[in-house]
Amino acid sequence: MIDIKLIREDPKLVKDNIKKKNQPEKLQLVDKVKELDEQWRTAKAQADSLRGERNKISQQINEAKKAGKNADSSIKKAKELPEEIRLIEEKTTHLENEIRQIMLLIPNIISPQTPVGKDSSENKEIRKWGKIPKFTFPVKNHVQLLEALKLADFDASAKVSGNGFYYLKNELAILNQALIRFTIDFMKKKKYEYIETPLMLNEKSIFASMDKGAIENSVYSAKGEDLHLIGTAEQALLAMHSSQTLREQDLPKKYFAYSMCFRKEIGAHGINEKGLWRTHQFNKVEQFVFCKPEDSLKLYDELLENSEGVLQALELPYRIVEICTGDLGDWKYRSADFEVYRPTTKEYGEVMSLSNCTDYQARKLDIKCLNEKNEKRVVHTLNDTAMATSRILVTLIENNQQEDGSIKIPKALWKYTGFKAIKAAKVKKSKAVKKPKK
Repeated sequence: MIDIKLIREDPKLVKDNIKKKNQPEKLQLVDKVKELDEQWRTAKAQADSLRGERNKISQQINEAKKAGKNADSSIKKAKELPEEIRLIEEKTTHLENEIRQIMLLIPNIISPQTPVGKDSSENKEIRKWGKIPKFTFPVKNHVQLLEALKLADFDASAKVSGNGFYYLKNELAILNQALIRFTIDFMKKKKYEYIETPLMLNEKSIFASMDKGAIENSVYSAKGEDLHLIGTAEQALLAMHSSQTLREQDLPKKYFAYSMCFRKEIGAHGINEKGLWRTHQFNKVEQFVFCKPEDSLKLYDELLENSEGVLQALELPYRIVEICTGDLGDWKYRSADFEVYRPTTKEYGEVMSLSNCTDYQARKLDIKCLNEKNEKRVVHTLNDTAMATSRILVTLIENNQQEDGSIKIPKALWKYTGFKAIKAAKVKKSKAVKKPKK
């Protein structure tokens, strides 16, 4: 959530930001917070005053007793004060909770570089890289290719788990692991620290990464327990430093994590479509950074460069799209998607997402940094996909298919796969039946 000081000192800035996101229904929240905050500050001042009065009366009682004077009136007042203080403290706690719940609904301040737009149709293309392959034969989608090669079974997984799951077999399963190993080595060379995170988090931790509504539509929860399957390692990496104060000299903390991820994808278009493009379960390598506020802009560029490096090493034609204000998540300051070209759809499809969340996420979990002057600030957080194997598998297979049904493997993966191509299935020729002699 944003700093409440922004609402106290510049409510117009916060309202103008909400207008950019095309969320007029949230404008009233700013006024509501301002009103409740004034009530809270008044109540807090009253509580502080009463505590001061309690200390003063206690001193007067001690002095009266030492002097042998009657202190009955002071004692009576001293007995009444704790209840008055308790009632006001209850009021301040109630106001704090009410303010926090509203603050969680107010979006992060948006970057000046974010294009203004109503929805994803107004996202802005930044640049393209790579050559789009040309085919002299009818292209097949990844499902057709994989089923012909007997490398995936989507029908069996649908029977035992439902749509959005899969069985990967033989060379395809090895290729999936090769992508993970390649990305881990790639990120280690960038001097990021490798973490393997919990796959389940409690409610407080999992809801800190984005708005509650977005997560409730995507998270699988354990019945009867405060445990939820992660939709991305970002959630677990963010929660790792909950309620901690990090030394500024130890920042930035650059992490990357491999994990399985699980998402309901409620309302997602095409979840019932067969294949690997949109699934409930997938493998992902995530980048995550905790940094000083003044460093998050340059680290955003660094994370972007990392993702480009992965896609270029895999020789995939891609473009980078700047997310517009209307399509930007409420917890984000700035965001970009990496999209790879698919010859089967003749369109670019998202495979990675980069976000600078400034101090919005960290404030929810009270993650701060401390400088040499003993001054505290809320840290900034950034996250970026390094690899989501299911979608990268789709783009690799469809862009590298050959006329005979085989699939070429990018050179960067050869040492991890042990093979340079997935060979086409051999078609057995039926033997001619000899006619018996008469």
